[in-house]
Amino acid sequence: MRNVLVVLFDGVQSLDVTGPVEVFGGAELGRPGTYALRTASLDGTPVRTSSGLTLVPDHSLADAPEPHTLLVPGGAGTRRSDPRLVDWLRVHGPHAERLVSVCTGAILLAEAGLLDGRRATTHWAYCDKLARDHPAVEVDPDPIYIRDGHVATSAGVTSGIDLALAIVEEDLGREVALTIARHLVVFLRRPGNQAQFSAQLAAQTAHREPLREVQQWITEHPDGDLSVESLAARARLSPRHFARAFHAETGMTPGRYVDRVRLEHARRLLEDTTDGVEEISRSSGYGTPEAMRRAFVRALGAAPAEYRRRFRPASTA
Repeated sequence: MRNVLVVLFDGVQSLDVTGPVEVFGGAELGRPGTYALRTASLDGTPVRTSSGLTLVPDHSLADAPEPHTLLVPGGAGTRRSDPRLVDWLRVHGPHAERLVSVCTGAILLAEAGLLDGRRATTHWAYCDKLARDHPAVEVDPDPIYIRDGHVATSAGVTSGIDLALAIVEEDLGREVALTIARHLVVFLRRPGNQAQFSAQLAAQTAHREPLREVQQWITEHPDGDLSVESLAARARLSPRHFARAFHAETGMTPGRYVDRVRLEHARRLLEDTTDGVEEISRSSGYGTPEAMRRAFVRALGAAPAEYRRRFRPASTA
């Protein structure tokens, strides 16, 4: 029996709490009695979530049982954290065998000094703040979750479900995690190095219409000629002017944008179709399976076949 303690506070994001709790609770479907789930607030009093829901904790933090897994959710309440909560985490966090944060819960862990010297992530909108306020933390804004020793941090909201499924898979095996995922109608789990958001969301939308049209063209034609020269001609600009304007308006170079679009296109085909790797490599603009393999290993740390195995939806697993 592993005690899982979820910390509650005013302004907590409700899905940061309920998502992982549903995953751990779902272990009863395949391995009853594995996790004992408890929630606790500072004084044991109900808390109001950022969406207005009221959550009633099982304990005060002072009376809560010693956790095996300590889970710290995020939410608007982390923007002005209660010093008493940070102090409690500073004292009790090091004793947990597994320390987990969801979304901006990583900010609370960092304030308690529990992420110093570790690699961590949080919601993409707060990665800069986490890095700026806590320079001893190695912040990586791309993955949906990161595990560094016994400390695991995840990105925004639903990524807490992915991390919880990964933990259950580690504890109880793939079949139990798959049973839970099917019950919740979610993927078995997205790999931790899955990007937090798409190329279109990662880049800003250009202000000038010709550049917006080029962005759309890239998305719709990943297998086309997407060289700077070709894209510049489509925008009716010189290659040099186009490259500068594209970077200024989108926040990334044309080449990096093209790379992300092609990777995203290939990922979707691996996830949603049974097309072969050679066919996907051509339609995604890589030309050869080897070129696509190098791109996947460089960006995601897994070859296309391994990525497909990990990320196939539960309904087709």
